[in-house]
Amino acid sequence: MNSLAIDFGTKRIGLAYSISNIIFTLPMVKNDDKIFIKLKQIILENNISQVYVGLSEGKISEMTKKFIEKLSDMIKLPIETVEEAVSTIEADNLFLENKKKQKTYQKEIDSMAAAIILNRVIN
Repeated sequence: MNSLAIDFGTKRIGLAYSISNIIFTLPMVKNDDKIFIKLKQIILENNISQVYVGLSEGKISEMTKKFIEKLSDMIKLPIETVEEAVSTIEADNLFLENKKKQKTYQKEIDSMAAAIILNRVIN
């Protein structure tokens, strides 16, 4: 079963997917008016059968729930929420541990957070 994890953000959305429990990151995508078309294409290209969306607390939680509602209208796959508390902090730590270049931070951090969310599901 191939799974997709989504780290929802108001400007950027981090993505990671798994095949046979091996996790791969995808380039982050802008959260714009074409986001659902992009996600549908990614789901088809990677033969995704399950979607996980990181869910935090507070104001962003309500925005994430609305995003999930719209996504579920576009795709007919199971969508589950996963507690995403501190996933970005964990991604920050991984980023620093791997001595990645600072200029790639904005391009990779959201997808690394999505990979952490997906890892929580797998483990």
